[in-house]
Amino acid sequence: MSDAYLTSDEVFELSEAALEAGLADPTVRPLLFSGIMPRYRAALPILAAPVVQVQSDLNEMNQVERLVDGTVPLEAWLRNAAAQTLQAAPRAVFQRALDEVVRDSAGEPDVPAPPPAAETKEEVVSTDDTLPYEFLQGGILAGASVARIKVLPFQGGAPLQPNGFPHSGTGWLIAPGLLVTNHHVVTARTRTAADRGVVDPADLELQARNSRSRFDYGADETETEEVAAQGLLASDPDLDYAVLRLAGQTERPALRVATEPLEVVTGEPVAVNIIQHPGGQPKRVALRNNLVFETDDKDVRYFTDTRGGSSGSPVLTDDWRVVALHRGARRVENVVYQGKTEAFVNAGTQLSSVMRHLAEHSPAVHAEIAAAQAALGAQERTGDVR
Repeated sequence: MSDAYLTSDEVFELSEAALEAGLADPTVRPLLFSGIMPRYRAALPILAAPVVQVQSDLNEMNQVERLVDGTVPLEAWLRNAAAQTLQAAPRAVFQRALDEVVRDSAGEPDVPAPPPAAETKEEVVSTDDTLPYEFLQGGILAGASVARIKVLPFQGGAPLQPNGFPHSGTGWLIAPGLLVTNHHVVTARTRTAADRGVVDPADLELQARNSRSRFDYGADETETEEVAAQGLLASDPDLDYAVLRLAGQTERPALRVATEPLEVVTGEPVAVNIIQHPGGQPKRVALRNNLVFETDDKDVRYFTDTRGGSSGSPVLTDDWRVVALHRGARRVENVVYQGKTEAFVNAGTQLSSVMRHLAEHSPAVHAEIAAAQAALGAQERTGDVR
């Protein structure tokens, strides 16, 4: 089944994990379907044997990309299963499948990486990881410039049918009224290889204009006001960035961006922090286990945690300056981090590459951003920050 999120073996592993965690109990089933449209749950087959019921539920959900409200039912089920599970082994199975589903449903590209050398981080143990107290305040201020963005797919000038469900990502202000996110977030296409990223320019513009960005969407899940967009100003699929102009000037300050590529030196660990809206959910920040793995002129690769929906997030150094635009993950081999072999490292595009591309291909947009960044620099020098 090529359109399924998971293989049949992975579904079987999930059902075994559910049995081990006690989630096959019929009384637990309503908890696993929390947040999933009741009409969809009511349409699922009801079977007498609890274990067979779990297998049937998983197989049915595995074939459904999204519901009409934008929910991915398998993602919601896995998130609920992980939350209900205390045992480490089955919880790890649920979390691993959840990572795969949210990455696939968000359309994040899986970019093959050149084989890196194995790496250990013993020297981190003896490094002073403390930060100034003001670091926390800086993070709160930076977070005010980050938004969840939802994009509705269009085809032929009209909302895509029958699978025209909104796709979520993360965006942030690089200048007053200018929001940066990933190109693949704005394309808002399905997860099939055939049509991922293939969008007519006119439809791409419609998707940008009909996007909605929600700032201040925090842990209390309060529904704050959504901001519309006037259109797409610049983008590039290779660097995977897009710049949108929001409708109306926002009072929010822009984030400071790096003008030079981030470089790392062996033995001198660099931490990066990511403010994000994983899965379209309320804002979260990744502060732990967040060291940079390697860099080149185009990319920054790091161990900082992200999930589907984090695409387009700012990758920030400890002074809350954006050094990269998060876009997805790379598969890796023989990479050891904190005593464990890792299968993925996250990847982002160097902001210096984005700015260089804008200067060459969209000079007016680059000039607007550069002017805003110069103003922020002047505020920093005078101490009048935000």
